[in-house]
Amino acid sequence: MAAVDVIVDNLVTLWRIPAVRQNFHWIFLLISVVGSILKELALVPQTYFSSSRNALNVYFVKVSWGWTLLLLTPFLLLSNSSFSRSASFLGRRLLSLAVATTIWYVCTETFFYIEDVTGSCFETDGVDVINKEFTSKASCRRAGFQWNGYDISGHSFILAYSALFIVEETAPMAFLKTASLSALPRMVLNLLYVALNLIVIVWVWMFACTSVYFHDPSHKLLGTICGVLGWYLTYRVWYLKPLSPGLPPQRHPKGLKQHT
Repeated sequence: MAAVDVIVDNLVTLWRIPAVRQNFHWIFLLISVVGSILKELALVPQTYFSSSRNALNVYFVKVSWGWTLLLLTPFLLLSNSSFSRSASFLGRRLLSLAVATTIWYVCTETFFYIEDVTGSCFETDGVDVINKEFTSKASCRRAGFQWNGYDISGHSFILAYSALFIVEETAPMAFLKTASLSALPRMVLNLLYVALNLIVIVWVWMFACTSVYFHDPSHKLLGTICGVLGWYLTYRVWYLKPLSPGLPPQRHPKGLKQHT
C-alpha cells in the first residue's frame, strides 16, 4: 500500500496550501460564469458529457449526496475517533452530517417547489400549447408532456456544496499522518481519503459539464450561489460559534487531547 501512502501524502500537501483551501469556493463561481458564457455563445462542441445519460451523471451525480455520505460517514467516524473517543465529540461531528443533509434536502425541495409554482405544462417542446390540466412537473411529465418553469440548477448546487463539504470534513487528515493508528484502520482511512478526493474531482468535472451544456445562466448561477452560501454560513459563520457542531479538529490528536 506504499503507493496509496504516497498519493495520500501528495493530496494532504495540496490541501494544506492556504491559497488552495481559501479560494476553492471561487472555482465554482468562476466555472459557472465562464461556462454559461461559453454555452450561450455555443463555443463548446457536443461530447459524451453533453448528454444527461452519460454514466457519471446517471450513476454518480443523480445520487451524489448518497455517494458523499457513503464515503464521508465512515471516514468521519474513523478519523475523528483518532482525536477523541468521547461520545459528545463524535456526536458533534456526526451532527455536521445531519446539518449538511438538512441543507441539501431543504434547498432541493425549495428548487422543486419554485419550478412547480412558476411553470406550466406544454404539449410540445415549442412551448406554444399549454395544457392546463396538469399543475405540477411530476404529473405533466408522467403524461408525456414538457414542463417549463424556473429550474434552479440542482446539479450546480449539490456538486458545489458536496465538494466544499468534503474538503472541510477531510481536513483533519493533515494531522493524522503521524497518529498512532494500527495497519488496518490506517489503510481503510487512506483508501477512504483517496476515494473522497476522487469524488471531489468527479464533482468539479461534472459541475463544469453542467455549466457548459445545461440550464440557463441564471439557473446555474443561483444554484451555485446557494451551494456556496450553504457551506459559508456553516463552516465560516455558524460553526465558529459555541452552540454548533463546530469545525473539524484543527490540531494533532496529541495536542487536541491535551486541551480536552
